Amino acid sequence: MKIIIIGCGKVGFALAEELTSENHDVTIIDSSARRMQEVAEDLDALQIVGNGASITTLMEADIKETDLFIAVTGSDELNLLCCLIAKKQGNCLTVARVRNPIYSKEIEFIRESVGISMIINPELAAAAEIARLLRFPSAIKIDTFAKGKIELLKFRLKPEFNLDHISIAELPLKEKCDILVSGVERGEEAFIPNGDFVLKNGDLVSIIASPQNAAAFFKNIGLKTNQVKNCMMVGGGTIAVYLARQLLAMKIKVVIIEQDPDVCQKLAENLPDAMIIQGDGTNKKLLLEENLEFAEAFVTLTNMDEENILLALFARENSKAKLITKVNRISFDNIIDQLDLGSVIYPKYITTDYILQYIRATQNSIGSNVETLYHILDNKAEALEFSIKEKSPVVGVALKDLRLKSNLLISCIYRKGRVMIPRGNDSIQVGDTVIVVTTHKNLGDIRDILAK
Repeated sequence: MKIIIIGCGKVGFALAEELTSENHDVTIIDSSARRMQEVAEDLDALQIVGNGASITTLMEADIKETDLFIAVTGSDELNLLCCLIAKKQGNCLTVARVRNPIYSKEIEFIRESVGISMIINPELAAAAEIARLLRFPSAIKIDTFAKGKIELLKFRLKPEFNLDHISIAELPLKEKCDILVSGVERGEEAFIPNGDFVLKNGDLVSIIASPQNAAAFFKNIGLKTNQVKNCMMVGGGTIAVYLARQLLAMKIKVVIIEQDPDVCQKLAENLPDAMIIQGDGTNKKLLLEENLEFAEAFVTLTNMDEENILLALFARENSKAKLITKVNRISFDNIIDQLDLGSVIYPKYITTDYILQYIRATQNSIGSNVETLYHILDNKAEALEFSIKEKSPVVGVALKDLRLKSNLLISCIYRKGRVMIPRGNDSIQVGDTVIVVTTHKNLGDIRDILAK
């Protein structure tokens, strides 16, 4: 596909990097010459310095021949304007990032009025992911499929679970739960394991199951499955507003610590049921005075990664809270993974996953659609949800007889309201939702799972 990206910030750069790696023809436009110069050597994309809302700039980028136009600048209004002009000048699909909570209830109206194909709100998506984790605090990460009927949950294997040196094949029998281990991270390595793979304490294990079976499994190994009762947040930005609304709706008590008095005033007006505290969230004395030690969840949402990381480490030493740490930059992600910061949220990864999912869906044949896509196993693999629309070479054949690509696992089948952990004699049928985990990138159709 020929793709234009407006905005070379964190999200724009991450998108361009991912899309070029999938062999798309990418042009990236930004008004800052300095920023473009900084990324020049890191991106295999055509780079244009200019205004993304300028017809002249868009014509230079060949808007007439463009398939997809993505606007992810720091301004919602500019993103919408860029998409409007691109739609008028070309015949392309358009995607806009719209972040302001003011627009959150008007997204569908805006999308239909302006004719935008997709609107993505990274902060709202990040808040939804955090809320899921606080509903099920034992998991480090939760991804959902089939409209929440299937969950992919990641947790760290600890000695008290008594699962050290247990093989994957033994696990469901030992814990009497219908689950499937779909991925294991061990140090720098990531595995899509077969039945002979043996678990070790310290592994990061990803399981796939229905929410009920996942909860039963966690309960059996001694992990907490009930949602938290209270949450302390540091940082009162957009994610905090979205998250607080969701948590309050879940009857979870919310405390937000924010330094800026003007921001505190707005928070108090928009979130009357939350406790808003004006103060320096990095002040250890303040955190302890506000009962950090009794917090069941502690979420760091400041704009500085270093602050968020240090706050999470302090909370780990002074409470038993479920830790959630927001990180924007990923330059030191290998170090971050070693710090035990609880659940680490990367808003820009959430955004790129949503947009990549949309791109894969638009490229599919009529036979199957990519409904959901997540990067998993430290970004070394993908979990994809396919909706099976019609017969194909994979339909009606026993899974044991399919010649699947290596490092690919058919993890789950959702059929007529039933979640199935597939066995060798099961087969994919028209109407199914199928979850596939693989290290192969750029799968766009269910038949791509077959070895050539």
